[in-house]
Amino acid sequence: MIAPLVFLGGALTILSPCVLPVLPFVFTRADRPFLRNGLPMLAGMALTFAGIATLAAVGGAWAVQLNQFGRGLALLTLALFALTLLSRRLADAMARPFLALGNRLMGAEAASGEEGGVGRSLLLGVATGLLWAPCAGPILGLILTGAALSGPNAQTAFLLLVYAAGAATSLAIALLAGGRVFTLLKRGLGAGEWVRRGLGVLVLVAVAVIGLGWDSSVLTNLSLAGTNRLEQSLLDRFGSQQAAAGPAVGGAMMASNSMMMRKAGSASLPVEGELPSLAGATGWLNTPPLTTEGLRGKVVLVDFWTYSCINCLRSLPYVNGWYQKYKDHGLVVLGVHAPEFAFEKNPGNVRKAVAEQGIAYPVALDNDYAIWRGFNNQYWPAHYFVDAAGHIRGHHFGEGDYLGSEQTLRQLLIEAGAKDLPPLTGDAPKASGVQAAANEAQVQSPETYVGYERAEQFSSPEGFKPDAATGYTLPKQLGLNQWGLTGQWQVGAERAVLAQAHGGIQYRFQARDLHLVLGPGQAGHPVRFRVLIDGAPPKADHGADVDADGYGKVSEQRLYQLVRQSGEVSAHTFSIEFLDAGAEAYAFTFG
Repeated sequence: MIAPLVFLGGALTILSPCVLPVLPFVFTRADRPFLRNGLPMLAGMALTFAGIATLAAVGGAWAVQLNQFGRGLALLTLALFALTLLSRRLADAMARPFLALGNRLMGAEAASGEEGGVGRSLLLGVATGLLWAPCAGPILGLILTGAALSGPNAQTAFLLLVYAAGAATSLAIALLAGGRVFTLLKRGLGAGEWVRRGLGVLVLVAVAVIGLGWDSSVLTNLSLAGTNRLEQSLLDRFGSQQAAAGPAVGGAMMASNSMMMRKAGSASLPVEGELPSLAGATGWLNTPPLTTEGLRGKVVLVDFWTYSCINCLRSLPYVNGWYQKYKDHGLVVLGVHAPEFAFEKNPGNVRKAVAEQGIAYPVALDNDYAIWRGFNNQYWPAHYFVDAAGHIRGHHFGEGDYLGSEQTLRQLLIEAGAKDLPPLTGDAPKASGVQAAANEAQVQSPETYVGYERAEQFSSPEGFKPDAATGYTLPKQLGLNQWGLTGQWQVGAERAVLAQAHGGIQYRFQARDLHLVLGPGQAGHPVRFRVLIDGAPPKADHGADVDADGYGKVSEQRLYQLVRQSGEVSAHTFSIEFLDAGAEAYAFTFG
């Protein structure tokens, strides 16, 4: 099960700077009985975060706006609470309504006084849960991406609750340890009142940090890489174990360039399952509708992809090559196009991409993710190997090990009775532009989303203002993998739209290639842009969609290659200025 991994991911949040704003709220309960104060507060925080995060993941912009209202109310509540820590007289005056509400919620015996305060602690936890914005590391990103693809379900809510429980557990340990320190201070130094007032000041500082948006901008960029690497190592270790048991739990995560979890190429290929129904496809390209029954007797390679995914595009030359090489020997290649962004649900966009990439094999449009869920898939790209009897006999996730995948195909073809197969050469197909293999040894920058739902390392001092046209500015300096906006942008859940001409994006990256998924906007008019590297035209380091002076044009919704360093790869500051309004920016990828 993935739940223990998610719990560990939540527990690791205590190592992240994003937890700093909520620590003062937590430690206000440190000098009181844990079961009646600390535990109710942490429970309220966990339940509220899980509920709000579930709504935000599946409910759209209205849930975000509702949470913004709740955050404002929580900030006001906690600011008043901080004042009660600074003034005993004010505390006595303000305690009465909290205690009355606590009586109604928890029973008279649970809110009999300030030291008991179960109801008051629970309310404090609810307010804290509304404000807590954990850094979206790989584990939390896996949950939220899966929720976005799979829609409302009990698993999403359960995993978010498990994640919050992990965070609450690590905070509980810190709270119990802190309680002993505070008790010693009060008894040994008589410093109880000063500790109380100090916590009041810290709570007010935390309220200011959250109110100014620094929790989701500045703090997310402090020492986040270390916790991300730790989470990713857990995912990789768990993924390897999961692969041994067959396809993993539902959801979606963009596979890293080197992600490989497979049984492909094994000497003995076990049965992992049955080819699920294809009836959920919303459309078909290059073929009439295919059925599971109609594919019996054929070896089938199922390729889950989406046309703006750089990992998918780099694997396409191999998939195309296998199709051409073995189609006359009993192989059927089935591309399942499962969109990541809304524009990829447009059949016209997919049809154009299929033609541009030279795909001649059948492609199923899986806009409702019915086939995706049938395979219990969670990766782009993902390859499933199906024998002539309809059994799934292997799988491979992400790029790489193409020789092993081809060996699996050959083994299944031979089992099906194929004769005189073409020789296994192991040669890499010729590929250029975005399809060229990545320079993985020098990639130090991760895939980065521009929409607020999955964005990381956003460094504009204004912080995100969800779904509202806002003037953004760049920070004075960007660290590696930090980025910011400049100009008037409206940032949505999955994209940012430029409201006025001459806005731009800046990103400090280290990789040979930089790509950006872009669109020309709803009007469809081309958007001109210019790219600079360290403030100068790219010259020999320009990508396939940019000239040597850095100029290019966004004419369709797709992935654009903007930088390909021709010499030694090192860290650089990438800048793009859009000369026209309406540009849509979705995600950076690197190679």
